[in-house]
Amino acid sequence: MDSAVTLSERITNTKACVIIPTYNNHKTLRRVVDGVLHYTNNVIVVNDGSTDTTKEILSSYPQVTQIHITKNRGKGNALREGFKKAKELQYEYAITIDSDGQHFPDDIPVFLEALEFENRPVLLIGSRNMNQDDVPKKSSFGNKFSNFWFWFETGNRLEDTQSGYRLYPLQFIPNTLFTNKFEFEIEVIVRTAWNGIPVKNIPIKILYDPNERVTHFRPFKDFTRISILNIILVLITLLYIKPRDFFRSFKKKSFKKFVRENILESTDSNSKKAASIALGVFVGIAPFWGFQTAIVIVLAVVLRWNKVLAFAFSNISIPPMIPLIIYGSLQIGALFVTSKAGLISGNKTAFELIQNNLTQYVIGSFVLATVTAILFGITSYLLLSFSRKLSK
Repeated sequence: MDSAVTLSERITNTKACVIIPTYNNHKTLRRVVDGVLHYTNNVIVVNDGSTDTTKEILSSYPQVTQIHITKNRGKGNALREGFKKAKELQYEYAITIDSDGQHFPDDIPVFLEALEFENRPVLLIGSRNMNQDDVPKKSSFGNKFSNFWFWFETGNRLEDTQSGYRLYPLQFIPNTLFTNKFEFEIEVIVRTAWNGIPVKNIPIKILYDPNERVTHFRPFKDFTRISILNIILVLITLLYIKPRDFFRSFKKKSFKKFVRENILESTDSNSKKAASIALGVFVGIAPFWGFQTAIVIVLAVVLRWNKVLAFAFSNISIPPMIPLIIYGSLQIGALFVTSKAGLISGNKTAFELIQNNLTQYVIGSFVLATVTAILFGITSYLLLSFSRKLSK
């Protein structure tokens, strides 16, 4: 009992609480609540519109903070309500544990010890042994599916992304979350990782008792909702997150460090480096204004080329170069269309000429981008090959 008291004090000093979302799990709810109370009284139970005896069971726990939602709205909504109450009570961390009996409250110390070891804001997910004989195959498949998309969206590999046994840093998860059901637990970890907070697994025990366990996961509906969420997250990843993170890291490098690490010492082959440079030049000149960074990073990721080089050379369209690029595009485009803009002169600005001769500009721009990209690619390949020979 002394160890439990000590742990209770540590939980209080950490400003942590335990949140138990529940919906029609009256068979196991009492056992879970009693198990958690053995370690701490900082407990919030969210009754998500249960229609069984959940409310009667909770009436015997006056020491527990309770939220009763009149109509079932989904686990995600229940967790949001729990997080909101936890913040109101000045908690900084929340451990969430399912009420269906699959999680062991005696793993609470594992979360606390991992948090103390990290000594920084971190989101911890209990990693289950999905190879146990009693683990349903659909759960194992769903977890692998979720793990893959979490890696694609964040670059972080985890063994288990679907476990509901977690520790959340309340001040560092997004303030606004949009999903209400099981997909909430995917949204929150992906968006927290996007905010720069480490998301890690820690080992936990798991119990799948078919006689007690009640699952509210609807395979078709919920899997569809999760798939739609992942489509949205992937699009955001490719069009915003990866370009944002890449641009941030690129800005931190000096030009000398960039040349040394990303051109001279890069392990990429000369052909891949040259292709990356050509890609950057093409996207930089082509009429993709406003989307050049996103496009070049996405293409470099998909093609597995050098993202740094592609991004760097996409900046060929810096302000001093823009008039020359526009002029060259219009002049080249004039070779392919009958209406010619002529020289950039007189009272019209370059952008007015583009507006009045859009087809000419677009065609000329793509031709100029292609030719220039080929020249840059060939030249850079020859220079890189020559540099490598000199270094031998």
